[in-house]
Amino acid sequence: MSLKPVPQGDLRWGYSTGACATACTKAALLVLLEQDEVASVTIALPDGEEVLFKIHACSFNGTQATCATYKDSGDDPDVTNGAEIAVTVSFGGPQPVSFLPGEGVGIVTLPGLSVPVGEPAINPVPRSMMAGVVNDICERYQVDRNISISVSVSNGAVLAEKTLNARLGIVGGISILGTTGRVKPFSAAAYIASIEQGIDVALANGLQTVVVNSGGRSEKILRNLYPQLPAMAFVQYGNWIGETLAKINTTPLHSFTIGMMLGKAVKLAAGSLNTHSNQSSWDKDFVAQLAASAGYPPEKCEAIRQLNMARGLTELFPFQESEPFYPALAARCRRVLQAALRPVDFEIVLIDATDKYLLYVN
Repeated sequence: MSLKPVPQGDLRWGYSTGACATACTKAALLVLLEQDEVASVTIALPDGEEVLFKIHACSFNGTQATCATYKDSGDDPDVTNGAEIAVTVSFGGPQPVSFLPGEGVGIVTLPGLSVPVGEPAINPVPRSMMAGVVNDICERYQVDRNISISVSVSNGAVLAEKTLNARLGIVGGISILGTTGRVKPFSAAAYIASIEQGIDVALANGLQTVVVNSGGRSEKILRNLYPQLPAMAFVQYGNWIGETLAKINTTPLHSFTIGMMLGKAVKLAAGSLNTHSNQSSWDKDFVAQLAASAGYPPEKCEAIRQLNMARGLTELFPFQESEPFYPALAARCRRVLQAALRPVDFEIVLIDATDKYLLYVN
């Protein structure tokens, strides 16, 4: 999962699944208490801004009510954009406000997340927002009964296949997310959160090292390289190397391995901690200078400037341990990584277009 090209001009913000679920919770509880449909509700986001949500479907009886809205992610290419978010509110439950499983919302099966094992994958801020509207309405209507909330997402199990939920131990659907209630276009907040959660899950399950990698292709190679490690040890950073390093800095990890294709490696070596093409491009002059510092003649260095893609470097420098270019590239990557990290051991794995790899240790 990576960023698509960012459109020109001002971009429209959207609202998180957590905000949508909060709106549906408020609507459903009002419908349950008043036994009448509602067409819209207003909720307060965590910063206090009030936002209107349209409710397109309501159903109810004397003990429960269900209301639904469509998620609007604005101009963000979110996998849940347009999905129907529904909430069923009912009387009863073990707590003043309880969260029950709902169709299309995942269940947490591994420790390390901010939600206990066995609970629906509804993050703390959305839980707080939903509990807040329940408490406010119960106080206003003088209701002294426990309330249960079940959030569902249309086609949620299929949508979850486009996310990293499965590797986090969240099965059966998507997560209900959001810390601000808003979706910032092209911020990749959900992906970055999955990086952080992936490392948390690895730690909570007793691992002291992780293998961070750019995606499925590089991960397949790295799993073969480290067959002794379980699946949860492998965390995909996509293009967000900087955010991954920032998370590692906050953890007690003893070590990690970073695997990358050559295109990302040359960007990292030049200092780019976000390797997406929208954010950085490979610097041919820098790479040519790197080759010169490794002892290559001017004509070989000049040939670098004629390449269209970084993967073409293997045509100039055979991808093997004895070739001086790759240790020089790995050493420069190491320097950039060390500048962003606390003291921690790590290995670098460079991967070429034919899926061969070179391993560089401390």
